[in-house]
Amino acid sequence: MVFFGTSDKSVVDTTEEKIDTLLSRGVSEVVNKDELRAMLRSGKRLRVKLGVDPTSPNVHLGRAVPLFKLRDFQELGHQIIFIIGDFTGVIGDTSDKDSERPMLSRETIEENLKNYKEQAGKILDIGKVELRRNSEWLSKLNFRDISNLADSFSVADFIARENIRRRLLAGTRVSLREVLYPLMQGYDSVAVKADIELGGTDQRFNLLAGRTLQPHFKQSPQQILTTGLIRGLDGRKMSSSWGNTINLLDTPSDIYGKVMSVPDDVMEEYFIYATRIPEDVVRGILTKLRQGVMHPKEVKMKLAFEIVRMLNGDAAAKGAEADFKKTFEDGLPPQDIKKISLSKGADLGEALKEAGLVASMSEWRRLVEEGAVEEIGGNKISNPKEIAEKNRTLKIGKRRFAKIIVK
Repeated sequence: MVFFGTSDKSVVDTTEEKIDTLLSRGVSEVVNKDELRAMLRSGKRLRVKLGVDPTSPNVHLGRAVPLFKLRDFQELGHQIIFIIGDFTGVIGDTSDKDSERPMLSRETIEENLKNYKEQAGKILDIGKVELRRNSEWLSKLNFRDISNLADSFSVADFIARENIRRRLLAGTRVSLREVLYPLMQGYDSVAVKADIELGGTDQRFNLLAGRTLQPHFKQSPQQILTTGLIRGLDGRKMSSSWGNTINLLDTPSDIYGKVMSVPDDVMEEYFIYATRIPEDVVRGILTKLRQGVMHPKEVKMKLAFEIVRMLNGDAAAKGAEADFKKTFEDGLPPQDIKKISLSKGADLGEALKEAGLVASMSEWRRLVEEGAVEEIGGNKISNPKEIAEKNRTLKIGKRRFAKIIVK
């Protein structure tokens, strides 16, 4: 159990304009906006909760959208509770899935969560965050406890969810384990006495579970705020499963280059959800883009610079921009090129997929077949089954680079 900065002495900012922005920017829904607005105006220091399951080692920009909103609450002086779902991560949430999510081992979860505090700290002032693991309370529940929680819900509540209803109509298996997940997330809110819970739109049912359970434990029902989902490098929803992610631990140059490669029509959502450039400034930039006053590349460079700056600071953003210009204009590798250490004979494509440099093995094969993978100072890679034999620097497509180090 670890606590950081849980003192109630902070001054809460109740500026009306800031509250308006808090409740509108990148927000899809506030379940009871008038009630939440009154709470924010009251000057009370609220407990604002976000839970993240470590089902992958990386927190990507899509999963970070609620973290940016959490930071907005933090800057107004509220207490942030960041829950790492080391227990729920084993069970698995299928809220955003069209099939059953497999259970993960505790060892996998522990390995995945090693850098979660560091990743959250790229956005939050982590020294003032109450950081928790939900195994603290969920691992202690017995069958009687779980039965009491389950009594607050009906089977009809669960199967009314769109993705579950769709799977049932298609005859696809839905496990009883999936029914338990909202109970656990809801109980997290009870355990930390949350006033507000944040999450993506796909989390709505789980967020409402906390609101249902808290009165049973003589707590006021938490307020719910959902944020939208952003698209990834290929225009689909950003997802680790699809490999179309911009990860918080990617190098600054990788982040910059990935932002430059996204479809033009996702720029607006990135500006709104993943930066804090004032919205009137964003509207001005996008107006100039639509009028042809600014070129998409110019706008995207502003966006890429700001995202890198927010995650890594001004110096890193300037370096990433310089690297991009050098890479784009001269085809040279960036200074902070990703290094991949491999055993001799390892599958090169698999290693690049694991490192996030290609989205899938099918993308790797396509790039190789198109002659888009080459060794700097050497030949093009022509075999999709290429193995690691020597140290070399690879250019993958137009803007991706990797330094292969063979052990």
